[in-house]
Amino acid sequence: MTGERGELELFGDDYPTPDGTCVRDYVHVNDLAKAHVLALKHLEAGNHSAALNLGTGVGCSVKEVITAVEEATGSKVPRHMGARRPGDPPALVADSARAQALLQWNPKRSLREIVETAWRWERGGRQKMRKA
Repeated sequence: MTGERGELELFGDDYPTPDGTCVRDYVHVNDLAKAHVLALKHLEAGNHSAALNLGTGVGCSVKEVITAVEEATGSKVPRHMGARRPGDPPALVADSARAQALLQWNPKRSLREIVETAWRWERGGRQKMRKA
């Protein structure tokens, strides 16, 4: 890791999920950008706007994200367990069926690709931005 932060606090490990941590739907920024381009084309074609959920439809737990980060970086993520945050639902996963039907949009990238892309940016692009 970059060493810029202390320990990561995990908010609860007693949720009714496979590993006890919250489950969320993570989508790659490039997949989101593609959805926006398709939405603009949809509007340019004279179609009406619509509210659409964008996501993979697959949930990943907080612990799975941490494992993916550790694999991508080759470093352990320092962490400690904290209490649940009030109101945090155990799982939130998007149903993007409407976006898939209306825009023919399908997210293509996995959690591993999301983390690897972020890590490449952290090591390269962000450091270049700091020097500017």
